[in-house]
Amino acid sequence: MTLHERWTTTLDQLRAQGRYRQFALPSGVDFTSNDYLGYAKRSHETRMDVSRSGTASRLLRGHHAIWDEVESTLASWHGAEAALMMTSGYVANEGLISTLMEPGDWVAGDELNHACIVDGLRLARCRRFNYRHNDLNHLEEGLRAEAERNEPGRQRFVLTESVFSMDGDKTPLREIANLADRYGAYLIVDEAHSTGCYGPTGAGCIDEAGIRPQVLASMHTGGKALALPGAYIVGSRLLKEYLTNKCRHLIFTTALAPAVGAWWVKELARVQSDSDSRARLHENTRLFRTELSARGIQAGGTEYVVPVIVGEDAPAVAAAMSLQKQGFDVRAIRPPSVPLGTSRLRISIHADHDPATLIRLAGAVAESLHHD
Repeated sequence: MTLHERWTTTLDQLRAQGRYRQFALPSGVDFTSNDYLGYAKRSHETRMDVSRSGTASRLLRGHHAIWDEVESTLASWHGAEAALMMTSGYVANEGLISTLMEPGDWVAGDELNHACIVDGLRLARCRRFNYRHNDLNHLEEGLRAEAERNEPGRQRFVLTESVFSMDGDKTPLREIANLADRYGAYLIVDEAHSTGCYGPTGAGCIDEAGIRPQVLASMHTGGKALALPGAYIVGSRLLKEYLTNKCRHLIFTTALAPAVGAWWVKELARVQSDSDSRARLHENTRLFRTELSARGIQAGGTEYVVPVIVGEDAPAVAAAMSLQKQGFDVRAIRPPSVPLGTSRLRISIHADHDPATLIRLAGAVAESLHHD
């Protein structure tokens, strides 16, 4: 049984049992939501044309027409069939993974994948293979061995971030997608730190690489480059239908406020046309990394997340405190967020940073580390 057949069979069973779920717009006097004091209704009547609270899950009374518009816009932006809004990136990843994967399924994941991916896999109770960070040979070894087992009805998956949040490097997505295809595995990509920042319209690394047809699902957050509450999953209409009916992280969570949906509509139009900010972001990244290198500081990665590995916890904290005293809000990242012995300064470059400030920061980083 293929993965899509597994989904279709499950949905058919739910229909036969009278348990099939789908979104419905609110109508009539509200006896469904959790708006116990009536504040959301008063907000709706007096201050805005949409409520400031979801008040219930989307399958009860938390679904509003604005989310149909947002999801349609997102799907079009990514060149996909469908998108599904979730309350946060952590919830989206954990919900997606724990819903799609079953005990007995096999998943290859980059060893530096985010905690929400790891937690989703724990909930799924599937078999796991951690491949060395961005190591295509190690990934292929695992895929080949699992393909040779070829257990009937068991599915294979590959999970990776596109831009790694603590190491500031990109994964070789085209190569990973091709390996997944070669060995009959489904690819899922966490685009949390790339959405808005890559490609002509900012859709992310998948669309920049032109591999959308090779990706089963991708997760994108609003709370990073888009500066919006919430997150979303992109994939097929069948994937959306399956998650709507099976994902506990959607079914049992109060929906985002419709007012938030109005923000999404506005900002999605803005980000797609804002190629200037994307260009400044990458130019600022090149400048800052060049300035660090000129001062003898070797930063990790290649992207706008710039990790400067210090090693032990105490000197990393001391360096961060030194920078903070100079007016630079740089934090020390320590285990368990990163492996033991790799405590670091994590510096996040923005499009609106001015060059002079970046040059001053590079000098301050060098001074704080050389001083220690």
